[in-house]
Amino acid sequence: MKHYVIKRILAAIPLLLCISFICFVFINLIPSDPAEVALRVRQVPVITEEAIAEVRAELGLDKPYLVRYADWLLDCLRLDFGISYTNPSRTVAGELLRCLPATLMLAGASLVLVILLSLPVGFLCAVYKDSWFDRLTRGFIFMTTAMPAYWVGLLLMWFVSIRLDLLPTSGSGTWKHLILPAFTVSLTYISTYIRLIRNNMLENMREDYVLYANVRGLTQRSILTRHILKNSLHTCIVAIGMSIPQLIAGTIVVENVFAWPGLGTLCITSIFNRDYPVIQAYVLLIGVLFVVFNLLFDILQTLADPRLRNEVA
Repeated sequence: MKHYVIKRILAAIPLLLCISFICFVFINLIPSDPAEVALRVRQVPVITEEAIAEVRAELGLDKPYLVRYADWLLDCLRLDFGISYTNPSRTVAGELLRCLPATLMLAGASLVLVILLSLPVGFLCAVYKDSWFDRLTRGFIFMTTAMPAYWVGLLLMWFVSIRLDLLPTSGSGTWKHLILPAFTVSLTYISTYIRLIRNNMLENMREDYVLYANVRGLTQRSILTRHILKNSLHTCIVAIGMSIPQLIAGTIVVENVFAWPGLGTLCITSIFNRDYPVIQAYVLLIGVLFVVFNLLFDILQTLADPRLRNEVA
């Protein structure tokens, strides 16, 4: 098992390097000159070729392409992502740290909603297969999966906040501001996990160990909860791990709909302002989160499942 963990960690290193290189390449393919953008942000009245050349030298843009990538990568390893073009007095790392707690709060609340709602509903759909509850839930899943998050957010804002006047429409500060954006982010994942838990339980109900448990005289409640549900949740571990970075990345639209001051709002603002260092750092951060959480929960699943441990042994 130790060799498997070391092998998986070593395999993640070239993947992280590829992500960083692709991130650097695509950001630098943007046609606008970063030096000219920086001058416009600084409100320089007359932008001359000399001023552009001076700023390019200041930002290190006059160096060869691969040298710039190597310098940027080494700075990122030291958690130095550069200076924001929009506000040169602030570092990119400082901007990310300023907005990260709000995004983590929103993603954490969304994850709690996903677990609290999808687990019991998926369980009941499997137990009462083809009942009115199961059919109604599957219809709800079909509709919510097809609806984009920003549209769901606008509908909830119109109905709950404007028509019913129950919750604030936007902003942050209290737990009431968190409810609508958290539910909007989690809705798609709730539908996905209800379907996943239901299908896994139905598949496990046809296994031989369920028949053996019935022959032993175990109660249906014990069979469903201690055996079928437990075995069905094993396959959800990696999916849950991948959902955490997806929740963080998926807040980018919802945060702007509800004016939530997180990383998503920072990224969209940086795109409009062409603040390349912030965009670059945000894309790299999301890519690293996907790799790290996938690696972590893959290892946890291997530790939790004896069949996988035997395969890697």
